[in-house]
Amino acid sequence: MSIVSIVVPLYNEEESVNELFSQIKQALDPSEYAFEVLFIDDGSTDTSLKQIRELAKSDERAKVVSFQRNHGKAAALNVGFQEAVGDFIITMDADLQDDPEEIIPLIAVLDEGWDMVSGWKQVRHDPIGKRWPSKLYNYTVSRLSGIPIHDFNCGLKAYTKKVVKNVELYGEMHRYIPVLAKQKGFSCTEKVVQHRVRKYGESKYGIKRLFTGYLDLFTVLFLGKYMRKPMHFFGLAGMLLLVMGFGILSFLTIQWLQQYFFGTGQWINNRPVFYLGILLSILGGQFVSMGLLGELITSSFKREKPVIRDDD
Repeated sequence: MSIVSIVVPLYNEEESVNELFSQIKQALDPSEYAFEVLFIDDGSTDTSLKQIRELAKSDERAKVVSFQRNHGKAAALNVGFQEAVGDFIITMDADLQDDPEEIIPLIAVLDEGWDMVSGWKQVRHDPIGKRWPSKLYNYTVSRLSGIPIHDFNCGLKAYTKKVVKNVELYGEMHRYIPVLAKQKGFSCTEKVVQHRVRKYGESKYGIKRLFTGYLDLFTVLFLGKYMRKPMHFFGLAGMLLLVMGFGILSFLTIQWLQQYFFGTGQWINNRPVFYLGILLSILGGQFVSMGLLGELITSSFKREKPVIRDDD
């Protein structure tokens, strides 16, 4: 019998945790799957931790991991991925906006051969001040990453076990799990899911997430492409700067020699382009040096372990 691990990160969701667990049981009890629900308490200051501990006492399928303080959703998901034992892993938010009835259909998509399926809140029940910035953000991420999905922020996602055991999260990288999975060679698709109106409390995320999200996106794309070969980025930029700098200085040197020997050139002193050539040369050397330092740093750490296919 296949096992489904449901990872639920939560922070101050005391009104909804019991109802969410009841809905998960209602959705999965009639199915062919055994399941576990991993509640990852991210340093809640209300009674959320007490309630999920009581759930764990009354039903062994509910399991609890609690942080001493708030570390963020990525850290909570990372721990949940490490603790999960299921063949399929589902992530969902604890605010009841994700419908547990979507779990079985998401697993059905994985059974078609996909490694990961992301939920798409095609009809989203959030204020317009959140919907339109989110649309712009998702469009940008999709274009830059080359992954044709519409909703990177959706908390409702399904993964095979291999994906979650090979993707490590930190900071705010939970939004970019599809990008991280693609960089590891996994396949990703999406499925339209129901998005429900928030029943309790308020969203824990503000407009700040939109701006920090773009910074994290650049980090993910940069590390994914140049983590193992930093010299390809810094070295290329450095060589271009060096070529421009030496080109300017060589041209000025030829003019100086012509002036010195034949009186037909021009002296170098008091020419701003001379200082530009020096600046470009220095910057080019620094970029090449950073590339070499990057290569030294990456070589001193364990190289990325390739993911082995099941059929090999």
